[in-house]
Amino acid sequence: MEAPSTRKLLDLLGRKPTDLELDSAALEIARIEDPELDASQYINLLDQHAFEIAIRAEDLSDGRNFVETANAYLFGELAFRGNQEDYYSADNSFLNRVLETRLGIPITLSLVYMEVARRLAKPVYGIALPGHFVIRYNDGAYSTFIDPFHGGVLTDEEGCRALAWVESLDASMLAPVDHRTIVMRMINNLRNTYFSNKDSAKALRLLDLLIAAEPERADEHKQRGVALLHLRRVPEAVGAFRRYLELRPDAPDREAIEDQLKSLGQWLASRN
Repeated sequence: MEAPSTRKLLDLLGRKPTDLELDSAALEIARIEDPELDASQYINLLDQHAFEIAIRAEDLSDGRNFVETANAYLFGELAFRGNQEDYYSADNSFLNRVLETRLGIPITLSLVYMEVARRLAKPVYGIALPGHFVIRYNDGAYSTFIDPFHGGVLTDEEGCRALAWVESLDASMLAPVDHRTIVMRMINNLRNTYFSNKDSAKALRLLDLLIAAEPERADEHKQRGVALLHLRRVPEAVGAFRRYLELRPDAPDREAIEDQLKSLGQWLASRN
């Protein structure tokens, strides 16, 4: 039977209404790596981090004091930091491992900060810069961008532009992003890691999740075919490639895929 948290993640990915919070979504993604993961202990750990910030703050209603206190606790006492030594490790994409090791990539470290802030009813939002991810605190009276990957350094729009390595940022790049955008960015990071590491079994589980949420995602069917080929599940790979062509009849690589299907068909015939 499908777990309620899995159903909610599928609803989120499929653009359906859901009350799924980011911490629960991220921990559901972590089940790709550890199907027996106990999410509750990590939810409780985030609760504890929020409590520790609350008791340390001189005036939690003051935005500047909240940010200073949160930064001192998360990046000072706990020493959360960017994993620059092993940036492309899959562990950096799993919230449970980030909470355990206190190492991560920009988006997962930002998620920790956002979820702690949510527990304290503080307005902290994700900002999906090109090639980097930061957060913004903005209560109307006090506003700042925060870069959790670099120890919670505070910055401004010009600093964000520098982090993104672009000549200019338009307003849309500095706008808060919704839960689905954040979760999809995490999934895409993980997908790239799995394919780079040739971990086809886990890549397949991730692709199955995406297709379950949106069955018409053509490119995921093609990638699923590649993963299945790597796992030597040839008949299933043929089905995945055919589904890709059904969904994308004008695909630019249609000829190459058809050639691939012909070769796979000949190989299967030779086995019978």
